[in-house]
Amino acid sequence: MDSTLIGEQEIQQLRAATKGTAQKVHFNNAGASLPPDVVVDTVINYLLEEAACGGYETEAKYKQQLDNTYDLVARLINAEKEEIAMVENASTAWMLAFNGIDFKPGDVVLTTEMEYVTNLIGLLNAKKTLGIEFKVILNDEYGNFSLEALEAAISPKTKLIAVTHIPSTAGGMIPVVEIGQIARKHGILYLVDACQSAGQIPVDVKEIGCDMLAVTGRKYLRAPRGTGFLFVRKAVQDQLKLTFIDGSTAASVSEDDFKVRDDARRFELYEKNRALILGLGKAVEYALDIGVDRIWLRIQYLAGLLRNQLENIEGITVHDAGDQQCGIVTFSVKGMDSATVKNLLGEKQINVSVGKAVSTLIYMNKHHLTSIVRASVHYYNTEEEIEFLCDTLKTILK
Repeated sequence: MDSTLIGEQEIQQLRAATKGTAQKVHFNNAGASLPPDVVVDTVINYLLEEAACGGYETEAKYKQQLDNTYDLVARLINAEKEEIAMVENASTAWMLAFNGIDFKPGDVVLTTEMEYVTNLIGLLNAKKTLGIEFKVILNDEYGNFSLEALEAAISPKTKLIAVTHIPSTAGGMIPVVEIGQIARKHGILYLVDACQSAGQIPVDVKEIGCDMLAVTGRKYLRAPRGTGFLFVRKAVQDQLKLTFIDGSTAASVSEDDFKVRDDARRFELYEKNRALILGLGKAVEYALDIGVDRIWLRIQYLAGLLRNQLENIEGITVHDAGDQQCGIVTFSVKGMDSATVKNLLGEKQINVSVGKAVSTLIYMNKHHLTSIVRASVHYYNTEEEIEFLCDTLKTILK
């Protein structure tokens, strides 16, 4: 692990390489980070070349660079490139993995109170259409996930453990490595939603022990919207049904049969935005060059600083709990709904977002929250921006 802190001079260089930081105080990185200029230029230049030379012709010219995106993503999560499929977002990745499982009536899925709305809908749909059951392992009173409760819930009917590593509307984290150890011990399929994790915290699929991992590009990876990827461990690829099939799915085709290709690209469709894939590759390369270990140290420092300052402002309640906390900071302002707070901060060029109850419904209902203000920090944010946010909130409260 590289424990070298990102210094002030480097932060200023990184900010200078991201035009958006000069225009906004951006604390909505859990929604969509500001992309580096080099990522934007990569996408635009590819599109311009397509327009001038033709789409197929440009793709052929950049074949090596496009293929290298798989290598970069594999390096990011310590996987093999044959285990990576490019998709549009984490929801697509999660659904491809989940719907590919051969569920039978009575099969049980174990999950957490932190599951994202898309995943919850997927579970509910499988319950209605396939007759599965799912059980939610609740966090304890301190906001920590109970590994003991998870293990106690496992039965011969347990088909899958599906967890969201970092939730949408809370600053806590789920212990994915320890959950993976339990899944492996019992021989249970393991699906991780890492859409808020990749680019924020080091992700190692071998250490986690997951069979499938879903990621989006637009959040902490600082990639373009409409990008993402799915990891499927080589050993389980043949266990998953193919939800979609087109000509690129097959390694060979005859008039009466076809043979599926032997890597994770079987889960892709042929037509996709090549400019965005190059942009994703450039964003991953950018993060790797900085060092995800260093990024994570910086994010933890800034998030801790923000939480401490918010907790010292009368009228503000910070909702984050648990021993492990991330770059997402959630809070509410006394006597004011979250949307109003967001809009007032927006007038001062401060970007935050509103976390609605539906996003992580089980968690929000448990804590009687209808919405929260979500301020999510990234390494390019500064102490001065945190101070400005807190000073603005103090003014709003007057």
